[in-house]
This record gives sequence, C-alpha cells and structure tokens, in this order.
Amino acid sequence: MPASGRPEGADRETARAGRRVAQGAVGRAEAPEPGEEPRHGQLPQHGGDGVGRPREGGGPSGAGRSRPRGGEPGGSVPEQAPHGGRSAASGAPHGEVSRPAAGEAAGEQVPAPAGPLPTPPARSAHPGESGEVAAARQAGGDRLRFIGAATRRIARGIDLDEIVLGLCRATVPTFADAILVYLRDPLPVGDERPTGPVVLRLRRTDRIPEEPDTNGGRLPMLPAQPDLGPAMGGSAAELAEVEPGGPLAEVLRGVRPLFGEAQAARTALPELLGPDPRLPSGHRVILAPLRGRRRVIGAAVFLRRPDRPAFEPDDLLVAAQLATHTALGVDKAVLYGREAYIADALQRTMLPDSLPQPTGVRLASRYLPAAETARVGGDWYDAIPLPGSRVALVVGDVMGHSMTSAAIMGQLRTTAQTLAGLDLPPQEVLHHLDEQAQRLGTDRMATCMYAVYDPVAHRITIANAGHPPPVMLHRGGRAEVLRVPSGAPIGVGGVDFEAVELDAPAGATLVLYTDGLVESRIRDVWTGIEQLRERLAETARLTGPNPPPLEPMCDEVLDMLGPGDRDDDIALLAARFDGIAPSDVAYWYLDPKAQTAGQARRLARRALARWGLEELTDQLELLVSEVVTNAVRYAERPITLRLLRTDVLRCEVGDDVPQLPRLRQARPSDEGGRGLYLVNRMARRWGATRLSMGKVVWFELSMPPGTPRR
Repeated sequence: MPASGRPEGADRETARAGRRVAQGAVGRAEAPEPGEEPRHGQLPQHGGDGVGRPREGGGPSGAGRSRPRGGEPGGSVPEQAPHGGRSAASGAPHGEVSRPAAGEAAGEQVPAPAGPLPTPPARSAHPGESGEVAAARQAGGDRLRFIGAATRRIARGIDLDEIVLGLCRATVPTFADAILVYLRDPLPVGDERPTGPVVLRLRRTDRIPEEPDTNGGRLPMLPAQPDLGPAMGGSAAELAEVEPGGPLAEVLRGVRPLFGEAQAARTALPELLGPDPRLPSGHRVILAPLRGRRRVIGAAVFLRRPDRPAFEPDDLLVAAQLATHTALGVDKAVLYGREAYIADALQRTMLPDSLPQPTGVRLASRYLPAAETARVGGDWYDAIPLPGSRVALVVGDVMGHSMTSAAIMGQLRTTAQTLAGLDLPPQEVLHHLDEQAQRLGTDRMATCMYAVYDPVAHRITIANAGHPPPVMLHRGGRAEVLRVPSGAPIGVGGVDFEAVELDAPAGATLVLYTDGLVESRIRDVWTGIEQLRERLAETARLTGPNPPPLEPMCDEVLDMLGPGDRDDDIALLAARFDGIAPSDVAYWYLDPKAQTAGQARRLARRALARWGLEELTDQLELLVSEVVTNAVRYAERPITLRLLRTDVLRCEVGDDVPQLPRLRQARPSDEGGRGLYLVNRMARRWGATRLSMGKVVWFELSMPPGTPRR
C-alpha cells in the first residue's frame, strides 16, 4: 500500500484513464490493455466513428477524410452534448463504449452497442483523477462542441458566399484570430476537368481588429482589402498560381493540415500568401487544404496572435474537420449554382423576350419566380399577332415547379403558337392543347386562358381551361371579373371547351394572370381575385377619367402581394384596347374576275384621297394590283380587300385558296412571278397567313413624313 493510501497500481490506472480521456476527447481511442475490457468513457476503435477523427483514405491524422453522416447536409459533424448528454445526430450518450464479445482479441474493432449505457453524473466519475486529466477532459469536450456548432453553421449555407462566411464567422475569434480562405478560380463544376494552370483567389478574410470598434465586434475583410495588420502577418496576395510539383502543390495534394512551422508549410506559405508573409512564429499558423469530392479546391490559413496560446496538435484535427466540411459545402454550392443557372436560363428562354406591338392594342407583362431558390416553374404568357390585325392573348400554368414543368410549358407554348398560326377558334386551340398534353404523359396537367382580340370589331373571344377568370378594367374605373365558363384543365381529356364573345371597348384593359397572384397559404383564390379587382379599381381612381399607364399598373398589381403570398410563380399579361376607329377602315368584297385588279386600284385611290394620303397612291396601286391579280387567278369565291390606317397603312387581301405564295426569283424569260418580288422591295413589311377557309396576304407601307401619329 503506497503512502497515499490508494491501492497499489491506482496511480498507474489513473494515468491510463487520463490518457484515454484526453485522446478520446478529440476523436482518438486507445486500445485496451491485453485482457482488459474498454472502460466507461473510452471510445471504440472504429477508425472514423470517433468524432473529429477522419476515416480511412487520407486525412489529417493519416486515418482518412471524414465522410458525411446520414441526414447531415454537407456531411456536418453532429453537435456533441456536454459530458453525459446525447449526441444530436445519433442519440447515443457521450462516452458510449462497445464491449468486445467473448473470444475477441483485445483492441479489435467492434461496433458500438445498440443500447445506451447509463448516463454518468455531471461530476467526474473518477474521484481520484488529477486536475490535469480533468482539464484535458474539459478541453476535449469544448473542442467537440465547437466542431459541432461550426459544422452546422457551415452546412446552413446554400450559396458560395454563405458557406465561406459561415467558416469565417465560426472560426474567428473562437478558434483563430484571423483566417484567409483561398478558392480555385474558376471553381470546377462536377466531373468537368479544368484546363490551364491552377489559380487560387483570395475569396474572403476575417480577423479580430487591432482596435475593436465601439460595439466590440469583428471587422470582416473582403478580398479587396486583404491587409491583416502588422500583428497578423501584414498583407496577403489575392492571386496565387500553383506551380505543378511545387511546395504548395505538394501540400494541397497531401490534404492534411500542417502547422506553419513545418518544413512543407514554410515553403508553401510564401507561394500562397506572397514572398514575405511575415507570419507569427511558433504553432500559431495552420495551413489546411480544402478538398472537395474529387479534387482540391482551395486552402484555408488559420492564424493566432503572438499574445494568444499557440495551436495544439489536437487543433490540427479541428482544422481538418472545418476544412472538410467547408470544401464539401463549396462543392454543393457550385453544383447548386450551376443547376439554378440552367433552370433559370431554361425558364427565361421559354418566355417571350419581348412582346409584339400589334395594331390597336398595347401590352405589358410581368413574371416572378416562386422564390430565388426555386426559379423554375410552369407559368407562361404570350401575345401572338393574327391575320386581320387581331392578336391572341395566352396565359397558362403547368402544375409543378421543376425543370420538367418548364419543359412541358415550352412544348405547350410552342403548340399554342402553331395553332394560333392556323387561325383556329379559341375553343379549338384548347382542344388541341388538351390532346398534346395527353400525348406528353398521363399526369401532364395545365390550366390555360386563350383570348382573341379584334381591334376592328372591338370584340374579344375567350375560352378557358380551368384558369382563374380575367378581370376587365373599364375606362371609367370600374373593374369587372368576366364571367367565362371554366372548363376542365388541359390534360384531363374528353372535355369540350366553350368560348364566349364579349365587348372590348376602347380604353378598357384586360388583365390575365396565373393563380400565384391570387392564391396562397393565407388566402383562397376567390378572396385573391376580389383583392385584385379592388386594387385595379383603386389604381384607376388615381388617374381620373384616363386609364392608368400599363407598366405602373402592373407594378401596382404585384404590390398587393404580402410576405406570405409567394407560394407560386406568377405570370401577368395586361392588354389595353385602343381599337381601330371605323373611319380608319375601308373594306370591300370583290368578285374574282379579270377586271377586279383595276377595280381594286380605283377603290384604294379613293380611300387614300379621303384620308389625305395621296403621296402613297402610286405605291399602293402597284402593290394592290399585284396581290389582287394573284388572288383572282386561283380564287373561286369573292375575295376581300381591306385597308387600315393606323401608324402605318396596312393592306390585306383574302381569298379561299389555302396555298401560301412563295417569293422566288423569276428568270428573264418568265412572263410572271415578279409580283411578290415588287411587294418585298417596296413594302415596309409583308406576309401571308393561312386561315381555316383560305389565306390572307398583307403588306404595310410607312406613312409619309409629317403625318400625325394616331
């Protein structure tokens, strides 16, 4: 019995327990003595299951890089509870051990038991342990708690800046007094192989200020201001080119964090930070490579001031955990950024770049994604010019918020444009869209509103496929929800659609929208429609008898959305009906006879004289004669001739022949074939559109200089 009164061997047992606690606190487990079972508080030999110790395959301590835990974004290490508590991820108590089964060799790697051991008391379970052992136990627990909190903060980031900022804010000042984060420029994405030299760019720095500000906070240093101050090594280079086979390349390839005093780090740091970094002496610098899933993507430099305790060997494991989770988060952010860019580009290309400017109507539109993090949706809008100065207005919504929804939306929009070019009635357009959606798949559902506006007749024809009803804002300020029969959504199949024809007086505004504008978690669709109607009426009252401008009105409509109203993407299309006055329209039916061309020239000349446009007489007579002659040659029913006076002079000739004329180069020996050539050379624009019962050939002439705009 020794003089201390404890049994012989107790001192040796206490020392051994102290070593186990100190090593287990940073994730290393000491194998039991031969014939000895693991004791309470000793971590099992799992290679990487001890918190803070990476697995096999390369890592800061030679054991390997840590792997992500299930359910932890970016592979973050779960938070460790205080002594005796449970892990936030696994639910196992801190200090849980596994006992080897009978016949197993001492120190053999075995899985942890399924059931937790009894929770130890808050006070030390070893009454005889020394103060040094207790301090080591406390330091190890602090490290575990810091790693858990830091990795959670890093994993919360979505984009690149958030992840790097999370590393800086979690590190300074708890772990280091300053940090520099270098990332590859450009960052490789996925499996792509970067070409050219490896260049590291200083992405962000953070440090404790030399003189704290009035709030005692930290001053973040951006790449444009990389000065760390005299006490922290001075300035740092913003760009560093990694030479193949150089010291920095070797350190980055090795993956393991190194103290700045190590021989490899001493030669690599000047290549990274500049030729004269003037770093603090002693173990106050850690160089940690940032390795993603496939390659090294950067490096982090942790620094401590000379007046602060130097880094300890266990801090290399902490730096390894921070670097690993940061690199995995950067990989995740780069991949997410590329996916978001592709999705956004897909969505934008599916929508029209600009709206047309048809005669007799003014248009404005808006599109808002559901959120910045989910920019893909199935909402679309379109305005399609039709023959006879008409225009088709379309708004649709494909169910879902994925790239698949955006792709289906693009297919339906293209189909709608093709059907509009055939000049089909609105109900027929919806019927064919329904068939197309069924061909795309059984679960392809969408809603759609299709309207055709005729500025000459001042009428609008609307057909609906399960879409919210449009709102008409009249010139006097009255807002009206139009009663349009609501058919089944597109994709249901076997449903007839019904069209209604309504008045569209001059000065009225038709507002088409998707359900994201009027429906959310906090209000139903009909409440939202009533709020939209009231907002339009209130906006119209501000401008008095004149209708409100279109663009500001669209902004006012979107302002009705509250913080909780953005559950879906939003498409908005507003059309202001100006119409064409009857005095600006001349219309005739002509029999298909040989004398019809001369008759058409005389009628056109009289109309120009009535409008005071005699300067265009020669051009108009020549082009009308050519187009009417082509129509008379093949038509069997009366042809139509219409002149429209707006900001241009438009001539339209219709017949019952569906074949469209084609521009061709006539040979010198040909007697015909030059009519469209003349039209193409002399007209401002021209075109031909197939109708359900024939075609329309049209051309436009610019107004003479000085003619007032209508």
